[in-house]
Amino acid sequence: MKKVMLKTTLSIAVTLASTQLFASGFAINETSISGMGTGFAGRSSSADDASTIYGNPAGMSRLKHEQVTVGAAVIDAKTDISNTRATLGGKEDGDMVPLTAVPMGYYVKPIDDHWAFGVGFYVPFGLITDYGSDFAGRYYANKSKVSVYTFQPTVSYAFNDMVSIGFGPTINRIDGELSSQVPTASSPGVNDGKVKINGDDTAIGFNAGILVQATPTTSLGLTYHSKVDYHLDGDTKVTGGTFALLGLGGRSFDASLDLTTPESVDFSVTQKVGDDWTLYAGSTWTRWSRLKDITVENSGVPTLLSSSLGTITEEQNWHDTWAHAIGAAYQLNKEVVLRAGYSVDQSPTNNVNRSPRIPTGDRQAVSFGVGWTPVDNITLDFAYSYLWEESVKVNEVSASKLAYSSKYKNSASGFGTSITYRF
Repeated sequence: MKKVMLKTTLSIAVTLASTQLFASGFAINETSISGMGTGFAGRSSSADDASTIYGNPAGMSRLKHEQVTVGAAVIDAKTDISNTRATLGGKEDGDMVPLTAVPMGYYVKPIDDHWAFGVGFYVPFGLITDYGSDFAGRYYANKSKVSVYTFQPTVSYAFNDMVSIGFGPTINRIDGELSSQVPTASSPGVNDGKVKINGDDTAIGFNAGILVQATPTTSLGLTYHSKVDYHLDGDTKVTGGTFALLGLGGRSFDASLDLTTPESVDFSVTQKVGDDWTLYAGSTWTRWSRLKDITVENSGVPTLLSSSLGTITEEQNWHDTWAHAIGAAYQLNKEVVLRAGYSVDQSPTNNVNRSPRIPTGDRQAVSFGVGWTPVDNITLDFAYSYLWEESVKVNEVSASKLAYSSKYKNSASGFGTSITYRF
């Protein structure tokens, strides 16, 4: 049971640290529907609507009218699980990610020829997997639900027609719920115990950007999304199985951990070609190498387990990653613009530490979108994206959780819509 508790408490740290990776893999990258249409190429060098608050806050100075943009993306993710081997058997359940909606909202108000103010609300990261209690890998992952909600007040300043800058602090709220089954020594696979973990925190970061109109047809953008330092407080609750037999059923133990999500830098170019075409290209670097290890501090643990659960450290050794995207937009007529994009994204994980909670690999995505302006002050944006990942293997072996291995291949469809109203 010592080993079970140690591994289970660590799982909250590993999963929360990996939320950003898994979210990107399952398209919870949608902070802008107009940007989604081009695969987020040109995200930091364009300012199509108020969602530039996230893409590049400097872009607010390019918006000449007070406006609000609200929208949502729906994510439909699928996983093909095969070649499963598990000590106690179970289902190969590939329908592990429920249909998920991701909201967003932005408001920008130009103050004068130089200053603009805005606020944004978006969900930059998220993870939901729910395998069910009869999943073959239930002792390593049963249910995982983690969300980050961000509120960002922002200002931008245009020095002239060529150069503008922007800055906004981010107020980030993270919530997590994780659970897994625990085999009972007397009847393994029949009367499982259960471990459920909750944790949350609010932390401050910032976004900053610069936008340069290098030529009348070429714009360059650079956006920096800061690291965010979290101190999560939560509890680990154990029920049933061996825990009940030992008189610990229904007990909760305090858990806390310090976690830093990495900074990222986005650079992109927007190039107008004639009156109708616009081309986009961009790259994003993320400093995942910050995640060398996870350290968890526990308190309120019975003396029997204190030596195992006082301070726990687990190596991660993740690496920095690059994501690249290209895209294009075609102005069909005054009312309609058509968009398309293609992107590739590296995974920072390694084959040794991959778990069924975060079974991701390198990914590719194609995107399509349309913007429709039926009247001068209203624009409706629609987008669709499809992403697929390379096949990866999960191979877990533990004396307390037994053995589980499978081959995973993930894919997802994203549907997005938003409306922009200019006052």
